[in-house]
Amino acid sequence: MGSPAVAAWVAYIAFWLLLVYGGILGELRGRGLVVFVALWLAGLFGLRKVPYEPVHAMFSSFVAILDIALVFAIFKGDVRLTSRG
Repeated sequence: MGSPAVAAWVAYIAFWLLLVYGGILGELRGRGLVVFVALWLAGLFGLRKVPYEPVHAMFSSFVAILDIALVFAIFKGDVRLTSRG
């Protein structure tokens, strides 16, 4: 399994974990959850309809963009990975 496949799995797992986390925190209520799942489904089925073959491989990138949007929606901004001290 190459690094693109690992990155795709990280994006997929992060998407579903962020949905659950946002739901538990109450930052994503019913409508927000439905919108993100609908966008995910639109990408899953919509990219398959595009006749240009390389577009089909872009679903993991699409999910990564949804992950970024979820982080902004849940945490109200970017997440700091290091502490400033």
